[in-house]
Amino acid sequence: MFEASRAKALNQLDNFVENNLAEYSKLRNFDFGPEKRSNVSCLSPYITHGIINEKEVIQKSLNKFSFSKNEKFIQEVLWRTYWKGWLELRPNVWTDYLLELNKIKNEFQNNQDYLSAIEGKTNISCFNEWVKELKDNNYLHNHTRMWFASIWIFTLELPWQLGAEFFMQHLYDGDAASNTLGWRWVAGVQTQGKHYLASEWNIKKFTNNRFQNIKLNENAPPKVSEKSYQIIKQDFNNPPNIEDKNLLIFENNFSFEITDFKDNNFKKIYLVSNSNEHRSIKLSEKLIKFKSLLIKDQEQRLNDQSIDCQIINISEITNIENCFALYPTVGENLDYINSNKLKINFLYRNLDQLAWQYCNKGFFNFKNYIPKIVSSFN
Repeated sequence: MFEASRAKALNQLDNFVENNLAEYSKLRNFDFGPEKRSNVSCLSPYITHGIINEKEVIQKSLNKFSFSKNEKFIQEVLWRTYWKGWLELRPNVWTDYLLELNKIKNEFQNNQDYLSAIEGKTNISCFNEWVKELKDNNYLHNHTRMWFASIWIFTLELPWQLGAEFFMQHLYDGDAASNTLGWRWVAGVQTQGKHYLASEWNIKKFTNNRFQNIKLNENAPPKVSEKSYQIIKQDFNNPPNIEDKNLLIFENNFSFEITDFKDNNFKKIYLVSNSNEHRSIKLSEKLIKFKSLLIKDQEQRLNDQSIDCQIINISEITNIENCFALYPTVGENLDYINSNKLKINFLYRNLDQLAWQYCNKGFFNFKNYIPKIVSSFN
């Protein structure tokens, strides 16, 4: 489903905008099965890795239809931007998640219910199908992710932290913010007391009756967390002079040619690969390979423009002097930089500088600023 190249991503974007965007708001919640994905864009694996960006996607959609006709699609594209900003203002949520996960993994490593869940051998047939689809395609429909997480937490009664890890191990579009906060939201700890409960009628309706006889816990109370997180004031300003430096690019920005810094002169660009050796959450072989192919695709495109670049392992960035980095956002790559106390000047995207200031509250508040954010693209 997901060829690891910018050319393929652009082709997919054009095809979706031309043929399926018109029906998006009406059909987006339906999961018709892995072979029938035309009702959604399937662009998230590319947006996550910066192969294409939100600005590009939204501008293409606005070239086709007005903002009002596109509003739902634009909101969905910017959800990821919002989650990232929310986590940037509360980075301890990610740190605490990894600590909790580490503790829970030891407790559950031989738990039969957990092992049955990740092997797709539960007594819930739709859930088992989704486990297979996740491992086969490294993707799930957004609505299905909510059902999956809800069943995991409230019917199978497994810790949400393990479910979030399972998604991160396999999803091509997994990132620390969207994944962790999405699972927290379903559990009821992101918005305290507000959880998402999957129901048989909802799954039947939005899978076009592909699944029958779904026995779920539809009355479970939300999970409770004693922790609350205060906003930590952050500075997302760029340094005044960024010429003649080396540039590090991490796995969230693998299309340098569409970044805000494409016209700056850098001595050399280093494309940073992060293997499982340096990750808290070990990724599946298929996901590691997907990232590897994307990084090689970026290398080829930079070579075609005669830009001096090199792929390096994250452990090698300690040897690079006089460098800036496109900001990797809260997650495994930033963890590596922080844990090794590396002094690197970060470069922030214009979109993030603008959008993240509106991520201090919930998404409904953020939505009010979307027209302002979109108007800044011009």
